[in-house]
Amino acid sequence: MSRNQLLPRDPSPPPDGPADDSGCPILHVDMDAFYASVELLDRPELRGTPVIVGATGARGVVLSATYEARRFGVHSAMPMTRARRICPQATVIPPRHAKYAEVSRGVMEIFQAVTPEVEPIASDEAFLDVGGARRRLGSPAAIARMIRAQVAERYGITCSVGVASTKFVAKLASRQCKPDGLLVVPADRVVEFLHPLPVAALWGVGERTEQALVRLGIRTVGDLAQVPAATLQREFGAVGAHLAALAWGRDERRVVPHAPDKSIGNEETFPHDVDDPETIRRELLRLSERVAARLRAGGHVGRTVSVKLRRSDFTTITRSRTLREATDVAKEIFDTSCELYEAAGLERVRLRLVGVRVENLLPAAAATRQLGLGERETGWREAEQAMDRAARRFGPDAVKPASLVRRPFGPIGP
Repeated sequence: MSRNQLLPRDPSPPPDGPADDSGCPILHVDMDAFYASVELLDRPELRGTPVIVGATGARGVVLSATYEARRFGVHSAMPMTRARRICPQATVIPPRHAKYAEVSRGVMEIFQAVTPEVEPIASDEAFLDVGGARRRLGSPAAIARMIRAQVAERYGITCSVGVASTKFVAKLASRQCKPDGLLVVPADRVVEFLHPLPVAALWGVGERTEQALVRLGIRTVGDLAQVPAATLQREFGAVGAHLAALAWGRDERRVVPHAPDKSIGNEETFPHDVDDPETIRRELLRLSERVAARLRAGGHVGRTVSVKLRRSDFTTITRSRTLREATDVAKEIFDTSCELYEAAGLERVRLRLVGVRVENLLPAAAATRQLGLGERETGWREAEQAMDRAARRFGPDAVKPASLVRRPFGPIGP
């Protein structure tokens, strides 16, 4: 089945008529190469050329890349040194997070004008439930076209939209039609759409799980669908039951609206300027614990961790990283904060203030996790939740959550 049999990018309908979107209230809208596209607004002469957005230092990573750069194998989270090696002709642009946040807020406002049922899952993508907007704005496919047109008109960038009966299928559809596409998967053709896809397309199939499935001769979603659910559960535990449901397009999760711009953070100004990396990491650890505790208390998880580093001359540097999965775990926030601090190249620079913030928040109950083969059901999150309960019962000074975090740089304090 080709993409054009479902819904083409071209506005003219396929020979057998437009796809039936009557049972497809869920949209997944994903901006195309978001950071790079925003940068090209101010650098139009670079359109059509390989462009990479990211830090240029030895430890820098790719945040975004144009599709011209992606053809050489460049992708987000790739070390910048490797990206420049495989695509030496690319123009590398340092990130401007304030600019991206400004455009992201505007895009989310477009979504909110369509429906209040908007669930942002990153600064550049969101799920929408447009079931309640049909009488006012038309069919889901018509609403998707309107959103794409408004984003392009207002901001000069493109987005891809998947339209389906479930969040899972809508997200796959938006990925399939990138860049600058629109794809409807009719409710009665979900299985037809899913089964030819590689098994790695399913949520929950990480690298190790994919390798295990391939060893069993399971290469496509259709192959997986033919394996009894009991067999998959026996082989892979909870992951197996999860995959068995997705292979037939079953996804009961609803769009959970929440504010796109919420964040939780803490910062601390030192009594005296500090240039000792161990002291700064100790403060990052304390701030990470406080931020994580606030996340859990509010029922949130977040995908983006940022650090603020203010030098003695009041120059302020911020660095951020979007994680693969949302978190409320102090250890993960702390590890990322330390990596950002080290990558900033300020380990021997005198600092007067440091801060840790987690952004791109969503309700913890709505978060999806990438389940790995043999992954334990309990771990750091459960341990820190136990500390939260102890602190509520005995007071905050009765427990030391920092003792849970393995510190590669040695012990800190008593």
